[in-house]
Amino acid sequence: MNELSARVPKYHRVADALRAEIRTGELHPGQRLPAETVLVERFRVSLPTIRQALSVLRAEGLIESRHGVGTFVKEQRRLQRRSRGRYGSARGHQQLLTHHLRHEIVFAGRGPAPAHIAQIMGIEPGAEVVIRRRNLFDKDTGAPEEIGASYLPISVAGGTFLEEPTVVPKALFLCVEDLTGRRYTRAREQWIARMPTAEESVILELPTGAPVMHVVHTAYDEHGDILEISESVWPADRIIVIDDYDIEQEPTKSEAPSEI
Repeated sequence: MNELSARVPKYHRVADALRAEIRTGELHPGQRLPAETVLVERFRVSLPTIRQALSVLRAEGLIESRHGVGTFVKEQRRLQRRSRGRYGSARGHQQLLTHHLRHEIVFAGRGPAPAHIAQIMGIEPGAEVVIRRRNLFDKDTGAPEEIGASYLPISVAGGTFLEEPTVVPKALFLCVEDLTGRRYTRAREQWIARMPTAEESVILELPTGAPVMHVVHTAYDEHGDILEISESVWPADRIIVIDDYDIEQEPTKSEAPSEI
């Protein structure tokens, strides 16, 4: 064992070994893990060390414990987000962007813009905007999949049906285009990996220590004015982001060059 390996906590080494077996399929989805006593003997560590290692894998969403039954490898079904094709697809099918999920509108109406939304909009924190908050669920299992919200300028959505707490008949951006005659032409997304708030943990039914992915999506019209800012929060282990794009062949100057 090299010096670096010796400094890694024992529970991390156990978690690493089991994680590798899950990734390679040696431990497959739905399979029951060996009993804790068997893992103690295999890895030659204490029972608390095994339990700490399993807690790491549970927080990562790789395993789940079933009361009175045992611990199993979780099915790794992930929701895919292909940001660049979402608008075009919705224009074609004239449905919600996430029509495969059940939408529950928890608030719709006027309210103060959160500080991070106000900063993007260029307004004072707490300035009034139209807010639509929603929770999204798997239609078959009822499991919570996403926490979402949209923020629209009063000039865009004020006094319209978007202030009513009902699910809109098609993608929100299509409703905004119909109401305003302005077209969504450009979008910008900010992705943040972070720990969830207490409320997010409860709504998404997250195990202790599980992170979330938070995206803030800003949509502009042809004049560069903001039509909508939306944000979504997902359990980090349940989504995969796919970005398919042409690679620039000539030198270009970016507003903010990539740092990673």
